Amino acid sequence: MIGWIGYATSNPNLSLPTIFYGIPILLGGLALKSSELPPAELLPAGADVVALRQQPASQTLRKLVKDVTRWRYGQKAHLESSLEALKLWDEDAPPQLLSVQELAVEGRYAISLRFRTEGVPMARWQEKQDRLGRFFDKGLQARLSQPANGELLLELLPAAA
Repeated sequence: MIGWIGYATSNPNLSLPTIFYGIPILLGGLALKSSELPPAELLPAGADVVALRQQPASQTLRKLVKDVTRWRYGQKAHLESSLEALKLWDEDAPPQLLSVQELAVEGRYAISLRFRTEGVPMARWQEKQDRLGRFFDKGLQARLSQPANGELLLELLPAAA
């Protein structure tokens, strides 16, 4: 606004920097706003999970939780590159991560990821079940379930010792 006032009153000291810097910044901000992906909902964890979270063996899963619970820009869905590598991606209707929850399973840290499956059928997820756990870290196993129609629950659990 100040730039336009400066331009209209023939005061180039105010209008030139506003036009040259303000318009590109505005366009960049609008582009980021249009491509933002909100964080997945982090469901509350029990008190037993808090202590397990700090163990060194939990580092990979902690990074995964941190990654999906932050704002992303320029992506269609959380874990986009991972799902593409696993061939669990549909360009027109990609799986959407709805929530993540930290769990304690047999005294070890685990997480569950709830997806709206969109264009990837449950059968395709089941074909990749053995690879899913190993993909994120060695020593993990994946357990799949379908809590509701069109939804999938992926639990990444530490392998039984």
